[in-house]
Amino acid sequence: MYPQSNPVMPPCGPPGAIGQPPPIGQSPIGQQPMHPRPPGPLGPLAPMVPPPMPSDTEVKFKPPIRPNVGTQGRPIMLRANHFQVTMPQGVIHHYDISILPDKCPRRVNREIIDTMVQAYQTKIFNGQRPVFDGRKNLYSRDPLPIGREKVELEVTLPGEGKDRVFKVSIKWVAQVSLFALEEALQGRTRNIPFDAIQALDVVMRHLPSMKYTPVGRSFFSPPEGYEHPLGGGREVWFGFHQSVRPSHWKMMLNIDVSATAFYKSQPVVEFMCEVLDIRDINEQRRPLTDSQRVKFTKEIRANGYSAGLKVEITHCGSMRRKYRVCNVTRRPAQTQSFPLQLESGQTVECTVAKYFLDRYKMKLQYPHLPCLQVGQEQKHTYLPLEVCNIVGGQRCIKKLTDMQTSTMIKATARSAPDREREINALVRKADFNSDPHLQTFGIGINYRMADVQGRVLLPPKILYGGRTKAQAVPNQGVWDMRGKQFYNGIEIRTWAIACFAPQRTVREDALRNFTQQLQRLSNDAGMPILGQPCFCKYATGPDQVEPMFRYLMGLYPGLQLIVVVLPGKTPVYAEVKRVGDILVGIATQCVQAKNVNKTSPQTLSNLCLKINVKLGGVNNILQPGARHAVYSDPLIFIGADVTHPPVGDCSRPSIAAVVGSMDGHPSRYAATVRVQAHREEIIQELTSMVRELLIQFYKSTGFKPQRIIFYRDGVSEGQFDKVLDHELRAIRQACVCLEGGYQPGITFVVVQKRHHTRLFCADRRDQIGKSGNIPAGTTVDIGITHPTEFDFFLCSHAGIQGTSRPSHYHVLWDDNQFTADDLQIMTYQLCHTYVRCTRSVSIPAPAYYAHLVAFRARYHLVEKDHDSDPATSSNYTGEGSSHISGNGDDRSKTAMDKAVTVHPNILKVMYFA
Repeated sequence: MYPQSNPVMPPCGPPGAIGQPPPIGQSPIGQQPMHPRPPGPLGPLAPMVPPPMPSDTEVKFKPPIRPNVGTQGRPIMLRANHFQVTMPQGVIHHYDISILPDKCPRRVNREIIDTMVQAYQTKIFNGQRPVFDGRKNLYSRDPLPIGREKVELEVTLPGEGKDRVFKVSIKWVAQVSLFALEEALQGRTRNIPFDAIQALDVVMRHLPSMKYTPVGRSFFSPPEGYEHPLGGGREVWFGFHQSVRPSHWKMMLNIDVSATAFYKSQPVVEFMCEVLDIRDINEQRRPLTDSQRVKFTKEIRANGYSAGLKVEITHCGSMRRKYRVCNVTRRPAQTQSFPLQLESGQTVECTVAKYFLDRYKMKLQYPHLPCLQVGQEQKHTYLPLEVCNIVGGQRCIKKLTDMQTSTMIKATARSAPDREREINALVRKADFNSDPHLQTFGIGINYRMADVQGRVLLPPKILYGGRTKAQAVPNQGVWDMRGKQFYNGIEIRTWAIACFAPQRTVREDALRNFTQQLQRLSNDAGMPILGQPCFCKYATGPDQVEPMFRYLMGLYPGLQLIVVVLPGKTPVYAEVKRVGDILVGIATQCVQAKNVNKTSPQTLSNLCLKINVKLGGVNNILQPGARHAVYSDPLIFIGADVTHPPVGDCSRPSIAAVVGSMDGHPSRYAATVRVQAHREEIIQELTSMVRELLIQFYKSTGFKPQRIIFYRDGVSEGQFDKVLDHELRAIRQACVCLEGGYQPGITFVVVQKRHHTRLFCADRRDQIGKSGNIPAGTTVDIGITHPTEFDFFLCSHAGIQGTSRPSHYHVLWDDNQFTADDLQIMTYQLCHTYVRCTRSVSIPAPAYYAHLVAFRARYHLVEKDHDSDPATSSNYTGEGSSHISGNGDDRSKTAMDKAVTVHPNILKVMYFA
């Protein structure tokens, strides 16, 4: 695969881009590849076959079939929250539905179709129970007597005041073959007919969609017999997730308990009190302050991020009409006026309070409070808060506060045995087999969880440095660093402390004690901090960050680190990272004031883990003798992720991050990051990002990778084909761009955490810890996985709270011809190389780092003088911006790219740790 002669640098790279190490075409003659090792216990790796290079006009890439099932590890019997589906044979008939007037909510559409089926039961449906997805698709078990022509029907829904009339057209689309699905499940064909899976899914979801409040693939119902308020007018609703999934030989129904935040159904005045932390409305005898009104408005009205909340009126007796809030008035009801047309035709200005007194004989209790503006903004429809209630069943899509998130976790966390019991109770209560729609289609559900054979993989040994070269053996995903020293600890000679907490909060003696304790622990860890900090001063506010850092860099040319003490959540954090990472290129370590005032060995140890890698050190490595055979050849591990702005945000960009390993351990990683179009999932500039990483790898090691192992986070199943087709080509293009004919073997693996598969120990003796979870290293690649493709579940971490969520790995491409054991063991080992803790984490380190890099880039885009949370603050949109003007959607791509471009000084170190 690799030429023996020295290759010529390609024209697309800048002259000298690779630097002075040996030619990129081959390893230096007589020099061994990184960390060579004889074939390990798994035997030698299969020889690499040069991958085909299809042109863009050729067929799209297809994921590989499963090479085999894994055999390594101790067997363990498990149960999965998948329930076998008994399928009918033959065909299902698919019809297209069109409803006029259109743009009704799905709930209304379902009501229309349900009314239609009842009204035309004898004429058309004749005892059938068709199912509907709430949009355009209707399915029936037998053909409807309408042929293939479009049929138009009139449907009347009773309404408040007057009936609503809709026109519904039905047209036959296709027959959906269940035989084709049966063939795919039995492995006789590779193409899974998604039209058949969609039809089954609609059948299964039809009745729950009518009974409950659907959210995504989950169903929720209002709290009954429990109450979990979150504050701010929000509460927890419990429900269940349901999805149909193809598996080995059978279809499975994945059922899981689910919870999300909804707005409480309550009077708007009470809602306002919760949002503004007003304990008693009777104490609020004055109009709202500007800041109170802005806070209340943000929560209730429509804005660029989301639609306003729905309210219903209470002052018209039984007619409780609903409106959507578009704004909150600046003036209170007693002075807020609108143009009122009198019976004489004359138009006069009338206040809301006077109108309600004259029209409804209502003297407002709270005339000093503002009004809600509802409906269309130009129509000037105002309602006093006291005549409105929040409509129930409205999901909260805005980001929860830290306190609300904490409350939500406490309310929803369940030990594994408890969760298993809840899921089984859910299935019994749902009683699917009594659903008349399922009976009509001949579908049945086995109410027993699927029994699954799993395996618990052995963890790798972790090697430390110093004189002892001590080894650690993880036990249930955890190991202890006490008595061990970093594999490569950095000596810190020049460092500074900047304390942004006020002196009354963090006193000088607390800073002195923190410094001493940090030095003591860092010396023990093999990262000696020599002498006192060269600078230790108090500061206030983000404005002081840049001048202070520039002053320090000028005064102390050898400065290695600035430790920044923060007073809780503050905009200073984002500014520290922007200035340190982007502007001046200095390693920064933030620490909360509470952890300075009260030091703990655990906190100080975690700080040392982060500081060492930010300065270019190596904390630990996988024990070379226990590593997988694939490490015999130079290879690069790449992690990639795209993070998107919060749900409902219509303007902020998405951020793509790609990291690559820079040594043979692998322990050190370099990062690349790009800003891209809003909610664009495909990494648009992947070619240049991978090219940068390959060049850096070559500069770091003197080798070019013979294999690229690419872990891609954040891709849903519906995007597999699109992402693979674009990103695999991009990786190959990056290789060819560096050298014609350079074709390293590429393995492309998607890592998924957002799924609802949960695994439970069948034998109580296998349960681990208080939460009764499956052991770290539990792997499953049979029973509940894809019928033909190469995927597996791996729970690589020890679950501390709640039920462990195994990560799902789906191999979309594999030039390297890995066996199941190869990839599962290599992936599990990578989960032990995350530098920020001495635990095995839930996804491989490169994928985790990509997420950290993207998240850090959000802070780099945050602008000074604002909230430090990049997900919630309006700062990101540039209001009152100090260094990049304009709103988030107005900033040029060039300006945003510059804002996330890391300083060359720290490009080679793990600044994101």
